[in-house]
Amino acid sequence: MKSKINLLSAAICLSMASSVTLADELRDRATGMFEAIPTEAPVIEGNVLTPEKVELGAMLFFEPRLSSSHLISCNTCHNVGFGGDDYLPVSIGHGWQKGPRNAPTVFNAVFNAAQFWDGRAADLAEQAKGPVQAGVEMSSTPARVVDTLNSMPEYIDRFKASFPEQADPVSFDNMAVAIEAFEATLITPNSPFDLWLNGEDDALNAEQKEGLALFMDKGCAACHSGVNFGGQGYFPFGLITRPGADILPEGDRGRFEVTKTATDDYVFRAAPLRNIELTAPYFHSGAVWDLEEAVAVMGVAQLGAELNDNEVQKITAFLRTLTGDVPDVMYPKLPVSTKSTPRPVDMVGGDY
Repeated sequence: MKSKINLLSAAICLSMASSVTLADELRDRATGMFEAIPTEAPVIEGNVLTPEKVELGAMLFFEPRLSSSHLISCNTCHNVGFGGDDYLPVSIGHGWQKGPRNAPTVFNAVFNAAQFWDGRAADLAEQAKGPVQAGVEMSSTPARVVDTLNSMPEYIDRFKASFPEQADPVSFDNMAVAIEAFEATLITPNSPFDLWLNGEDDALNAEQKEGLALFMDKGCAACHSGVNFGGQGYFPFGLITRPGADILPEGDRGRFEVTKTATDDYVFRAAPLRNIELTAPYFHSGAVWDLEEAVAVMGVAQLGAELNDNEVQKITAFLRTLTGDVPDVMYPKLPVSTKSTPRPVDMVGGDY
């Protein structure tokens, strides 16, 4: 009887040791491909994140008077109350025009190598200038923005506090730098995956770990790796099989429009997958609302693999572990307009 108990104990110990070894191997593989989101905002070269600058950036992020209509702010399309996006296939801008692409999330965007689906902006400051001037978005100009900000004494004081070394700190460039400083704080640490990666074995369940293994084994991590699970490289959409025009509109040729290089035709930045369950609809076209469907589409288009339902379910279960702690953002109190503040432009043409 004693020998049977000893054999049983030995078998249990071997099983436990085997499970620990497999868990360690999976974590070792994952550590070689991914990084956890830090708990503090990263350092940005050339942009020191002072409290004054971050607070000013938060005000500007929510400031609708940066748009000519006084209706559209950065938060309109990158809503921090949702998943850092607007939960629309494509955004609605000035004159109720539809934008050409789905709005990417602002959460963790600081970790991307470049901004926009085609990577045309090198950083968040450069990105912040684009929508303000785009006729289909905020439809304003640098001169109008500066006039607007200079018309309100509180903004003048805040720009001086944020850029104390400059004699004339209220500028279009500094507006963008301040917004970048705020957006750099919009990170989402402590996701279940990050906790597991840092050693908490129970942070992921068995299905989620199997999904992680599939994510790596099937090749998803070839494009979606690093701290943001993407946002670093550019790849043809339809690397193996090109999706139909409902998912990949023929008129949007992606990075080709930036580089004019034939090899960049229908090439897009690999979408970051952090908080992916919060950012439907998916792809640059915003054509797919269901995360499971998006995973299946990517399997065929990028990997040439018909993922079965069980594989899709497990990979999707893993992707949901990438949802971290969404930052608490308080809507700021904005300065009151003055007599010299440019008046809003009617969204359907003309002035009020």
